[in-house]
Amino acid sequence: MLDDNVNVLPKLRDYDAAKTSKKKVLLLGSGLVAPPAADYITKHKHELTIACRTFATAEALASKFPNATPMSVDVSSADALRQAIKGHDVVVSLVPYTHHATVMQIALEEKVHVVTTSYINPQMKALEQKFKDAGLICFNEIGVDPGVDHLWAVKAIHDVHQAGGKIKSFYSYCGGLPEPAVSIPLCL
Repeated sequence: MLDDNVNVLPKLRDYDAAKTSKKKVLLLGSGLVAPPAADYITKHKHELTIACRTFATAEALASKFPNATPMSVDVSSADALRQAIKGHDVVVSLVPYTHHATVMQIALEEKVHVVTTSYINPQMKALEQKFKDAGLICFNEIGVDPGVDHLWAVKAIHDVHQAGGKIKSFYSYCGGLPEPAVSIPLCL
């Protein structure tokens, strides 16, 4: 991404997959975010299990990546979810947010790290200390909204401060545009 012909993308360190310990990753969900997540996970040489409601959908996605195995799982069934999570090192939950607290609870019991893209709700927050006490990581809010929008907000605020400005108020709109008939002016 360029800003006044200057690359403003974050500078990431070089990644050497050979120096990384291979992990078993369970990817729950097969929506639009799943393919890039699967690509990233498999490019870093981790073993990936792609799980969603229908085996055919999981199989179609898994067939595009090395080290990927399909699985069907009903995330509304605690027993099925436990069987899917068991034996993995990390669960990346891309299913609807209403299932994340259950995913987290079962992962905690199975001693598995968790990554989600959703905002932290009270049920998820209640598990935070248990994850810390167990020495496990539960990393939330890393999608587009929430997630990337937070990073760009920090960058925008930093840029204003660097230019000597002050932030009086800040609102973040992400994920869609309001219908004009019911929207408020975004630029006042």
